[in-house]
Order: sequence, then C-alpha cells, then structure tokens
Amino acid sequence: SRVTHVILDEADQMLDIGFLPAIKRIFSLLPKNKQTLLFSATMPKEIKKLSNDYLNNPDEVAVTPESRPAEKVIQQVVFLTNSEKLNALQDLLTRRQKKRILVFSRTKHGADKVVKTLTNAGLSLNAIHGNKSQTQRQLALENFKRGKCFVLIATDIAARGIDVRGVELVVNYDLPDVPETYVHR
Repeated sequence: SRVTHVILDEADQMLDIGFLPAIKRIFSLLPKNKQTLLFSATMPKEIKKLSNDYLNNPDEVAVTPESRPAEKVIQQVVFLTNSEKLNALQDLLTRRQKKRILVFSRTKHGADKVVKTLTNAGLSLNAIHGNKSQTQRQLALENFKRGKCFVLIATDIAARGIDVRGVELVVNYDLPDVPETYVHR
C-alpha cells in the first residue's frame, strides 16, 4: 500500500534547533515505496537540500508572497562597517533604555557575542536561538514579555511566532539571506 508522509511548515526551524538527526533517523525507517509531501513557508537552502536528499523527482509549488512589511512600520537604513555595528547598537540601546527592543542576528554565535559584549558594557539583554535549551528560550522570551529584560537578541528561529506586545524597535543587526525573512521579522 502507498503511504503518504507530510513534513509541516516549521521544518527550517526544526533543523536550526537540532532536529536534523531525528529527521534522518525517521526517513531511514520509512518504506522505500512512499509518497512524501514537504510544506514550508520559506524554502531556505537547508530545506532545499533536505528535500533533494529525500525526495525523488519532486514537484515544487510556490505562491509568490507579497514581501511587504506592515504599513505603519517606519523603516530606516544605517550603513555601517562591521567594526562599527556593535558600537552603534550599544549607543542605540543606551539611548532607548527601558524600551522593548528585538535585535536579529544571523548566527547563534553572533547573537551570543552581542549579548556578552553588551552585558559587559552594563546593558541588560538576553539571547534566544537554537543552541539554547527550550527552557532557556522560554525564560528569555518570558522575561522579555514581562519587561524584566528589555532587549532580546534573536536568530531567525525566533522571527516567526514571537507575539510580544509593546515592541518599540526591531533592529536587523545582520540582514537575512532571504527577503521573506525580513518581512517575518
């Protein structure tokens, strides 16, 4: 008999938090003769590679989203060299103390580096990314929501699904590789 397997939308986030070995193990246990469907809101290179590794002659159906930020969002671009970015972020956060600010870093290591450097400079902030345990991520997010920590440094794992009222500023410390990710942020 033909069995259909479905992998749902948050697959890219699952890979980021370490689910790839489990996905590989599950695929190794599935029968060779099967139909597999992969659904993802975005198709980053990791998901594309996963689909190429496990799907035979896949068909891709894509709906081109309108990649536009919310209408009332004021956007500003600041051109900085890499060596200027951390000081500029520190100045911004210092000027906006007690304001809820979400900062996006491209990498887990980059997020941790920002937190360490700015914590040593006397600022209170926390990171949320795939190398943190679920408990650490929940605590950081809860502290951010309750105003115990006003600045949260996040990788794109946190870009989708964060629902925090009163965020006054979103900073793209690193620009995302995929335009749709910018809109999600």
